[in-house]
Amino acid sequence: MKKKYIIGVDGGSQSSKVVIFDLEGNIVCEGRQPLQPMSIPEPGVVEHPDDDLWDSIVVACKQAMERFPGNLEEIMGVGLCTIRFCRVLLKEDGTLAQPAMSWMDARVSRPYEHVNPSVKYVTTTTGYITHRFTGAFNDTAANYQGQWPIDTDTWQWSEDPKVFEQFNIPRAMLFNLQMPGTIVGHVTEKAARTTGLPAGIPVVATANDKAVEALGAGLMGEKTALISLGTYIASMVQGKENPKGTTYFWTNFASMPSRYLYESHGIRRGMWTVSWFKDLLGDDIVHKAEALGIVPEEYLDREARQVPAGSDGLMTVLDWLAPAHEPFKKGLMVGFDARHTRAHMYRSILEAIALTMKTHADAMCSELNIELENIIVSGGWSNSELFMQIFADVFGVPAVRNVVNGSASLGSAICVAVAVGAYDCYETAIEKMVKMRDTFRPNGENTDLYQRMNHEVYKNITVHTDEIFKKSYPLFK
Repeated sequence: MKKKYIIGVDGGSQSSKVVIFDLEGNIVCEGRQPLQPMSIPEPGVVEHPDDDLWDSIVVACKQAMERFPGNLEEIMGVGLCTIRFCRVLLKEDGTLAQPAMSWMDARVSRPYEHVNPSVKYVTTTTGYITHRFTGAFNDTAANYQGQWPIDTDTWQWSEDPKVFEQFNIPRAMLFNLQMPGTIVGHVTEKAARTTGLPAGIPVVATANDKAVEALGAGLMGEKTALISLGTYIASMVQGKENPKGTTYFWTNFASMPSRYLYESHGIRRGMWTVSWFKDLLGDDIVHKAEALGIVPEEYLDREARQVPAGSDGLMTVLDWLAPAHEPFKKGLMVGFDARHTRAHMYRSILEAIALTMKTHADAMCSELNIELENIIVSGGWSNSELFMQIFADVFGVPAVRNVVNGSASLGSAICVAVAVGAYDCYETAIEKMVKMRDTFRPNGENTDLYQRMNHEVYKNITVHTDEIFKKSYPLFK
């Protein structure tokens, strides 16, 4: 029998990745293209320059197809996953009316304002990329959270005229909604010439990027949480209900029809902060890593493994990007003394991520009245054994990472596998395609230290420092 393959598209905040999988979830080949730096022409405006979201996917597609060892007729379909909480304004022909708004753009947190007369459609990044591949005006329902007139119970546009008035988007400007795992069109001849993908293959709806990542990580049941390491870091557990008015979590669409994800508060510019610190150290780290034949992140990991849990009292607060309602907040490191080195600083950032997410996850689980038995950690930084051990120690439960740790592309492939009938349900597809790599078990002594550190000191730092930043904000905003 001929082998069959599936293409998973993962359009992220920092790069676009296109991965070709077999039906066992093994990576056959892939392509990746970094995104351009964000355009910030004025305060509150954060845009993807030019047509960067689509152009980067085109480059990644071409790379993947050039490396593909099989035959085009063996490709069963392509699944699309892109960034959530963005807004894309299109002309009547489906081309960009203006640059796509990032999730960091202040305008996406407000109702739509029709100030550009050339705008015919208001959609998400998934809607835009779906149109570029298929020519159709269809989109997944599972990428519409925030300022959209959607009924989160029915996964369809609201039938209440007052809701449309609230968000100021006429129904005629919105795409047709489809459930995850639905074929929303087929790759057009034009898109095939542009990307190298086979013309005519099905294009399958997935969901928002965090939900697709959760699917690709194999997140199932309410006793397991996913820690998603990305520019925005979140923790999630799966659910079947759609609770509203919650305090410590919000309800997101899952990448399975009529399922939900409960998502805790998170960290803005989470793993970005680690990259920022690495870049701040300059070429010295790069050259030392190259001399050992390793990447700079592994070099920093090796140094930080010699630092004890708690970083000898050095603590980091991860407010490198202040929320809109508290613009005075700033990131900080506190507790320096003569023992501290760059390795302490690096480890303290990793510990801050784990401690912050532990606090958020605990609050969510308490409100849900559940207790975690283990966590899955996804994203490229899960390759760090030090980071994985810190997560296990801070959470006090086993921390698992999978073979495919950038799981949004795999989640896209799983949606395709179900849509085209390669597997009869999501549960079977997950069982066949998601493979666990290894498990890190908590060190009891470190867990006790982190618990005391978090409850007695770390959680209360901003109670004191926020008062300082409130006074300095007018001077340096």
